[in-house]
Amino acid sequence: MQEIVDQLAGSDRGAEIARTLLLPYLNHAATMYESGYATSDDIDASMRFGCGYPIGPLALIDAIGAKTVTTGLEALFAETGDEVHQPTSILTTMAGNDSTFAQTSVAGSVAAPDLHHDIKVVGVVGTGTMASGIVEVFAKSGYDVVYVGRGEDKVAGVLTAITKSLDKAISRGKLDEDGKSNVLDRLTGSTEREALANADIVVEAIAEDLDIKLELFRDLDRICKPGAILATTTSSLSINDCAAATKRPADVIGMHFFNPAPVMKLVEVVSGADTSADVAETVRALCLATGKHPVSCTDRAGFIVNALLFPYLNDAIKLHEADGDSLESIDEAMKATQLPLGPFQLLDVVGNDVSLAIENSLVETFGHEGWKPAALLESVVAEGKLGRKTGAGFHTY
Repeated sequence: MQEIVDQLAGSDRGAEIARTLLLPYLNHAATMYESGYATSDDIDASMRFGCGYPIGPLALIDAIGAKTVTTGLEALFAETGDEVHQPTSILTTMAGNDSTFAQTSVAGSVAAPDLHHDIKVVGVVGTGTMASGIVEVFAKSGYDVVYVGRGEDKVAGVLTAITKSLDKAISRGKLDEDGKSNVLDRLTGSTEREALANADIVVEAIAEDLDIKLELFRDLDRICKPGAILATTTSSLSINDCAAATKRPADVIGMHFFNPAPVMKLVEVVSGADTSADVAETVRALCLATGKHPVSCTDRAGFIVNALLFPYLNDAIKLHEADGDSLESIDEAMKATQLPLGPFQLLDVVGNDVSLAIENSLVETFGHEGWKPAALLESVVAEGKLGRKTGAGFHTY
């Protein structure tokens, strides 16, 4: 942690870049906390477990000092006039009384969540990388899993992917052949959604297309037994819209895994307007039972992680456009603060088309002019340079 603080306090160009990009991110995290959208623990855990950051944003404010953060933001706001650079009131208050976010969190004050629904059979809809990973997560945790795909080849592909993953675990000494057999014995693949009739919870991980998801939720509402929980892994679409397609909105929830699901610990548990408290608590308990770290939030664009991450990535592009710093120098400056990837490296991993869509959804929801997608982001997407998946993005692969 001290390395990060020292880097941000430096006088070289790398430190200037880091401050320019991290201060608005810290301000946004403080705003998110002040609004009551998420707890300080969940905000920090989201960025640690969802992005691999060494420290959460609110803990980083505590380490740097609210007064230092506020002073830096005031200077940035005087330069840009952008409202997202104006220190949020909680930061100015903390700067004045020398308080910390850690003082708002009392250890042990939150009871462990309970399973209010009996979960024995998990259904998964989808056969892509995310869906296959989610199937593996639940099966390795002892749950019987029924997964549904559009064709026999897709269904077989899930089994192949999981078998390959388990074989890799065996080669690393983390699993034996009996363990592999136990996991595979818990799997049942089908091309018919009716196979989900007895599932206690169904997690969908299909295309990020609202019309396709709404059709699925209408069908799941027809097929699934009363009391079954219907969860979506969406990262950008409305939980409320999915719930409205059913006659059981209290049982619909967001369960946003991060890719690759077997590795990443974070799950954003997103309650819709009508999601029952018992369902939300059950899903949090289920996450813990599978070795995941659940964080709670409500149905709003970006949830926690994307809402904090993508304005920062967009700011990095705008900094390159405005000041002429090379992509490499910006990437290296941010990696020097112990981030696992520089912003342009991360954009290319996520996919620049996905990033652009998320940026647009954030602007539509929050209305911040400063979050409008950078011209260069729109340009690379228009040119088909979507990142690693196309072999070229901001960098070439």
